[in-house]
Formats: sequence, C-alpha cells, structure tokens
Amino acid sequence: MEAAERNGIPIPKLCYLKGINEIAACRVCVVELEGKEKLITSCNNMVKDGMVIYTNSPKVRNHRRNTVQLLLSQHDNRCVVCPRNGNCQLQQVACDLNILDIPFRQEPEYQPWDKDFPLIRNSAKCIKCMRCVQVCDKIQGLGIWDVEGTGSRTTVNVAGHKTIREADCALCGQCITHCPVGALYERDDIDPFMNAVHDPEKIVVVQIAPAVRAAWGEGLDLPREMATEKRLAAAVRALGVDYVFDTNFAADLTIMEEGNELLDRLDNSRKYAWPMFTSCCPGWVSFVSKKYPEYLRNLSTAKSPQQMFGAMAKTYFAQKKGIDPNNICCISIMPCVSKKREASLSYMKSAGAGQDVDIVLTTREFVRMIRAE
Repeated sequence: MEAAERNGIPIPKLCYLKGINEIAACRVCVVELEGKEKLITSCNNMVKDGMVIYTNSPKVRNHRRNTVQLLLSQHDNRCVVCPRNGNCQLQQVACDLNILDIPFRQEPEYQPWDKDFPLIRNSAKCIKCMRCVQVCDKIQGLGIWDVEGTGSRTTVNVAGHKTIREADCALCGQCITHCPVGALYERDDIDPFMNAVHDPEKIVVVQIAPAVRAAWGEGLDLPREMATEKRLAAAVRALGVDYVFDTNFAADLTIMEEGNELLDRLDNSRKYAWPMFTSCCPGWVSFVSKKYPEYLRNLSTAKSPQQMFGAMAKTYFAQKKGIDPNNICCISIMPCVSKKREASLSYMKSAGAGQDVDIVLTTREFVRMIRAE
C-alpha cells in the first residue's frame, strides 16, 4: 500500500492505521498479485523484488465493489443526517467505486445508547473495522472497546458488557477521530448554544481554546492565511454572541494558581505527594482517577483553564459589567470531548452561580454550526 502510494497510485482502505491497526479486516485494500489465484491485502503484505501487482484490475474492482456492498448492507445509509456526511471514508470509497445500489438485504445493527453521555455511539453505522478498539488499547491504554459475539453476530461494544458510564472512558476522543464513518461522535450541543444566543435575557460569553484557532479553518476548507484569530472571533460574534474571549487568559491564571500551589507545597514538602501533576486537562484527571487513583494526591487542586474562565466570567467579569451572574451563559469552544463532562461535574460549580461553564462545543460542532449559519 505504501509503495503504491509513493508512486502516486492510491489503494482504498477503511480499517488500516499504520502501526496500530494492520489486521486487514475490511478487505477493501485487496490487490492482484500476478501468479497468485487469491487476491492479497495490500495493507499487511510486504513488497518483494519481482512482484507484479494490479491495483485496479477487473477482478480487484469486482471484489472491492462486492465487499463494500456487503458493508453497506449492514450500515445505516442515511448519510444526509450523519455527522460525518461529506467527511466519511466509506462514503468516499462507495462513490469512487460507483456503487449506486445494494443487492443485499439491509440488516444494520441497533443497540441502545445513553444519548446524554458526551460520547455517542451509533451501532447501525459501525463497520467493525476495529480502529476504535486498537486506538484505545495501543495509544490510550484504556481498553474501553472490544469485540463481542461470534460469526455474523460479531460486533464492537463497550468491553466487559458494561455501559459507557460504567467504563473507564477518559473521553479523549481518539476513537471519534479515527472512526472512518459516523459510528462515533460527540453529543451535539449546537441547539442549546443557539437557544442561548437567541434568548434576550441571556448574555452569552464564549471562550475559545488555543487549539481551536489552529483547526477551525481546516473544517471550513479555509487556507491558512485566511483562518486567522480575528476572523474566528468575528465569526463567533456574527452568530450573535455578546463577548468572545481567548482561553489563553485563563491558561495564564492556571499557571499562576499552580505555580503558587507548587511554592506552597515546596514550603511544606512533607505534607504532599510528589511530583506535583497539572490538573488542567480533564481527560488526564479522569485517566488518573480511574487507572492510577494512588496518584490523585499528586494532582494540583486548581481548576482547568476552561473552568477558571467560567468562574471568572460569572464573578469578576459579571461584577465589572454589572451583569447578574445568573443571566450569563458561558460557552466553551474546545478541542476535547472530555470538556463536556468536566463542565457538568458538581465540583466544577461556583457557589450561587450554577455551572462555571454551561455549554461546551467541540471544534467539529463549531464548524457544523458555522456552515449551518
């Protein structure tokens, strides 16, 4: 596959992730090796001197079409209401192969899911490529996903027959990023955002994380020189938001708070566990609390930049502007799904002002909202 790509010959794939998922599960990347009756998978076969490979022969094309049609027969094909519409590898492969009908009976799998959880899984979209399983095991080390069932009943689900809330998911979002279809995505919070914007009683304050500034243009196909911070802020204001801030300010607050805490710990070193870890990433805090609880004492007690900003918006900023904190809707645009859960946690609420942060959107949601508006 890599040798062909280096020579400008693309070979379609769905399950392959270099060094992570090289199991040839999808069979879409098959090629024809001269002298061999059976087709071989290009993702996990090595190039050798003297090989003659056909990447697009009639035999290969027919096999690919049949394979993709079988995948589509177990896939919810309502693409127009899918979060990955227009950015889906299965959709692209089917289009490239000119698949206009599915000759097999449609049998998508439907499993119940907690739609209030920040991470959503649509089992009817899953193509059993195992990317989520391998990424979670080999990169994140959490083992949230696993294969269950046998034969035609084989599927992917939360490991250990648990619900997603019972699992040790840190909500890192890597499974969403690496899913080639719309089987995994973040809970959509665009409607609450727009409801707040159009509520005349609400003062909407938005903070934008630094990573979003680097990524938002990609989703809108903007060239780098167009995807500037000022255009990003202007786009948010054009949605009807009252105030736009950069989370960098709250990150500076976090540095000051954690720095002061470190100095205090150094003065009383025997009272504390060492080393001291930052608490600015909710995914990291969740990972430690679930997998290595013995290190919880090592975490800083400071809130994350997101939560610090929310607390500041509803106290210092509200007082400075003469606004009732209860009328402020604090919204974060963040690169991380775990921020959605962090915002809702009880210990992340300031006295008398409810949640520090009311709504969290990921970069993907923000891009969809901009497109819709």
